[in-house]
Amino acid sequence: MTTTEAIPAGAGSSGYAGKRVVVTGGTAGIGAAVVAQLTAAGAQVMSAARSRPERAADLFVQADVSTAEGVQALAARALAEFGGVDVVVHVVGGSSAPPGGVLALTDAHWQSDLDTNLLAAVRLDRALVPTMLEQGSGVIVHITSIQRRLPLESTIAYAASKAALSNYSKALANELGPQGIRVVSIAPGFVETDAATRLVERIARESGTDTQAARQQLMDALGGIPLGRPAQPHEVAALVAFVASDQAAAITGTEITIDGGTIPTT
Repeated sequence: MTTTEAIPAGAGSSGYAGKRVVVTGGTAGIGAAVVAQLTAAGAQVMSAARSRPERAADLFVQADVSTAEGVQALAARALAEFGGVDVVVHVVGGSSAPPGGVLALTDAHWQSDLDTNLLAAVRLDRALVPTMLEQGSGVIVHITSIQRRLPLESTIAYAASKAALSNYSKALANELGPQGIRVVSIAPGFVETDAATRLVERIARESGTDTQAARQQLMDALGGIPLGRPAQPHEVAALVAFVASDQAAAITGTEITIDGGTIPTT
């Protein structure tokens, strides 16, 4: 099974036939796995990313959602194509930080990480929530990070913006819950995406070691992973599929961690 291969239909995958779904960051890593999972479960899935893949699906939108213009383009296409949206999954995220810790970060670095990790979700929610309110239902899933509680020196602005996303997610859940709309955040730890694999390989080359030792080095930087391995993108996607399904109808306003036990306390 590849990292983006859909889990066979089962727990968390039922009830998606005809559902209209929008996924940001949907061409790689966790986002690609979410698209595969929900498509296999019968949903109509529109994905968005900055770069168009070689085999772009019909419901793909090339848009940089870290910008207001990119969000507007995605929202307009989703509403034109679907007429409304049942599930939104915000996966897009990343860090623009150079080495050197907090003093190396300029206002531009901070703004870039806030635009990517917080404002992309805020803007798209604002554009799509009105149709959810009209239909009296909907699910919004925000992919945050364990770094909102376990910040690393190399990604301080990323960690802070993910903490803001988690806080915003809770406030949004409180406001929209009475209107039939659920909001859940999911906080992954170390996930072995293709990008993470490339990072492991680079560390191995630079330190003159093998990939197993380099992977362990990354896990140690997080304080260790009791499970003994990183999560796989399809495992995060399976969790997304569950929390966005009708089987999780009583789950809202919470953050679910999937990190192999990295965070030492609940």
